[in-house]
Amino acid sequence: MEPPLGPPTPVRPAPAHRGPAPAPVRPNRPSGPTRSPAPVAVPEGTWGHQPRQPVPARGRSRDDVGWVKAHGGAGVTSLVEELGGVDVGARWPDPARGEPRRVVLVGRTHAGGLRSVSRALAALEEGHAPRGLDLLCVVLVADAPGLLPLALLRRIRVIRSVARVHRVPWIPAWREGGQPRRLPAQLDRLGALVGSGAEAGKGSRS
Repeated sequence: MEPPLGPPTPVRPAPAHRGPAPAPVRPNRPSGPTRSPAPVAVPEGTWGHQPRQPVPARGRSRDDVGWVKAHGGAGVTSLVEELGGVDVGARWPDPARGEPRRVVLVGRTHAGGLRSVSRALAALEEGHAPRGLDLLCVVLVADAPGLLPLALLRRIRVIRSVARVHRVPWIPAWREGGQPRRLPAQLDRLGALVGSGAEAGKGSRS
């Protein structure tokens, strides 16, 4: 006879694996040094780009002449000292804010200066300027003694087709930071224009 069967032996579960915990899953990243994102280029606006709230250029009254420089070093400071008026800066003033409504645009006769003058006139013509401005004329200040090359004279001829132009000759005293002993006749005529409330030139707009 076979021996009687004893109670069944309990089956124990296998012990859990206690090895090192699996590493967390991380997103793939490119190897190599981390670079900051490239700056986003902010497109520039039209000519005369300025802060949202520029400081008003105030004179004695709105009828004072506002001298607008088409670029840095145009010669506005010397012209204001000689003929009076308000240095507005490189922007069109806003008569609605009490700034001059009669304006003169100033630039040098080198290639860069003439390009800046053309851009400013285009901004005025295309409506990128406050309303109510009277453009009396464009003043082109000589950037060097002597005659201009033919290419620059052609550019001036184009500017004359859209606005009255007054040219100011080379004045050595201005380069040295002094005052000329005698003003050239061109400045006398310009002074009569800006001081008499003369009729606006071709480039004026209402």
